[in-house]
Order: sequence, then structure tokens, then C-alpha cells
Amino acid sequence: MAALWQALATEGLWFLILGVVIAGVVRGFSGFGTAMVYIPIAAQVLPPVWAIATMLVMDFFGPMPAVPRAWRDSHPPDLIKLGVGTLVGIPLGLYLLTRMPPDTFRSVVSFVTLALLILLISGFRYRGAVGGKTLFATGGVAGVFGGAVGLAGPPAILLYMARPIPVAAIRANILLFLLATDVLLLALFAVQGLLAISPVLIGLILAPFYLVAVWAGSAIFDPARGSVYRWVAYAIIAGSALGGLPFWD
Repeated sequence: MAALWQALATEGLWFLILGVVIAGVVRGFSGFGTAMVYIPIAAQVLPPVWAIATMLVMDFFGPMPAVPRAWRDSHPPDLIKLGVGTLVGIPLGLYLLTRMPPDTFRSVVSFVTLALLILLISGFRYRGAVGGKTLFATGGVAGVFGGAVGLAGPPAILLYMARPIPVAAIRANILLFLLATDVLLLALFAVQGLLAISPVLIGLILAPFYLVAVWAGSAIFDPARGSVYRWVAYAIIAGSALGGLPFWD
């Protein structure tokens, strides 16, 4: 009980809740962006490991209802190759994470988020052949990004924009890949003694706000204005990344 009260007394908790609500709404109407919005905000009030751990915990519950259908629609050969690459990349990412001072982490998160955002806005597409080596390399990059700054999703999303498989399989693979990466990161945090009780409880506190915000974002989405919502998401992500830079302090 004392740990729960300590988590509720976390300095900046309301700022985290605001970040989660914004990230959830963006996720709801755009289908992406949780980490790109939340991590730069969380890095302003939490230690690097805690910022990622809270996101992993609160983001764990959202995809659960969709897992059975995603499993049916998925393309397992891709998942296996991505997963093996991620297993190789995550330890390097965690090595970098545990050696970054908080201000450095904030800067790296913001700059990486901005770089990935520019790639999304530019319409970048991978034009080469997507074979086993490409999938393995993408998983490795996603693992490094996920372990170091909590951004495992964008590398896989950018690759799948060029993948010639059904849209349902793409959505399913991304959902299952990110869920598996979350579980793997949490397990490695625990094994390496990085997963304290406080960030887990903070993540659980944030989870209901996040789920409601995702639902609200989905409810206000109008497919006829898809491009407008996408640009709103881009603007919010850019604002979060720029706001996370330490030179504003």
C-alpha cells in the first residue's frame, strides 16, 4: 500500500496523465504515435528507465482484445524474423539506455522522434526487396530503438508500408510485434534489476486514462478526413518532441 501511495505522490504525475491522454487520443484516431508522444513528455519528469517502463505497462492492456483476431490474420514468417532480430537488438538498446544521463536521454528521444516523424511526413518507403535479411535487420533496429528510447514501432511501420501482403496481415503483425516487444522489454528490465515497483504502479495508474483516451480518439475519427487527422497527429508528435528538448528548461 505504501508503494501505491508513493506512486500517486510522484512529482509530475498529472503531467504524465496529460501526456497519456494526448498520446491515447492520437493513437485512437491515427493508429500510431503512442510512444512518439508519450516518451518525450515522460522523459521530462521520470528517469529514462521509468519513462519507458511506465509506457510498456500502460500500453500492454490496450491491444489485448484484438490479439485473437490479430493472430488469425498475422503473417508468422515475418513475425519470426522480426522477433529474432529484436532479440539481438534489444540488449544493445538497453546497454545504451542504462548509460544515458536523463538530459541526454531527453535529447536523444526528441531528436530520434523528430527524425522518424520526418520520414513519415516525407512519404519515405523502403523500395528494396523485403526478404529474411531485411526483416531481421528491421527487427534489430527496432530492438535497439525500443531498448534505448522506447520507440520500437516506427522502424517496423516504415518497412511495412512497402510490404506486399494484405492490410489486415500488416496491422496484425505490427500489433503482435509491438506487444511481443513490450513483453520482452519488461522481462529484460526485470532480469537486469531495472524494473522497480514504482514505475509499474505508475504505469497501472496511467492505463485507464490511456484506454479511455484511445477509445475517445477512435470515436471522433472520421475516415472522410483521414488526412486531416494524420496531420494533426504529426503536429502533436512534433510538439511533444520539441517540448522535450532540455534547452527549454
